[in-house]
Amino acid sequence: MKVLYTATAHATGDGRNGHVTSEDGLVDSDLRIPKEMGGAGGAPNPELLFAAGYAACFHSALKLVAGQGKLDVTGSEVTASVGIGQTGSGGYGLTVELLVLIPGLERGEAETLAARAHEVCPYSNATRGNIPVTVTVA
Repeated sequence: MKVLYTATAHATGDGRNGHVTSEDGLVDSDLRIPKEMGGAGGAPNPELLFAAGYAACFHSALKLVAGQGKLDVTGSEVTASVGIGQTGSGGYGLTVELLVLIPGLERGEAETLAARAHEVCPYSNATRGNIPVTVTVA
């Protein structure tokens, strides 16, 4: 693979209750364990950052494949929900649910486009076979 861009971030402090910065300074944020996991909340957490990245990346993939097929995806949206929980082996794992909205397309056409985007999206390719990812067209 020819690498086109590399993002670099650095974590300090107490991990999930720490701080992250990107090498270019565009990300500079405290992190907090969410209240649902017994933390204080009130700041981003790794799952929130992953959800934001996956939603944006999948939406870009959707627009790319739509453009290749000359399909109008004006008003399209992607929502990513990332869950974290304990696995049966005592570790932790993630789940992802992607909700795709494409108001200008018939449902079947939108489902085909979302499936194609799932094949192209780098996040989908990275997670495939590693964590459960569900893609639903609204």
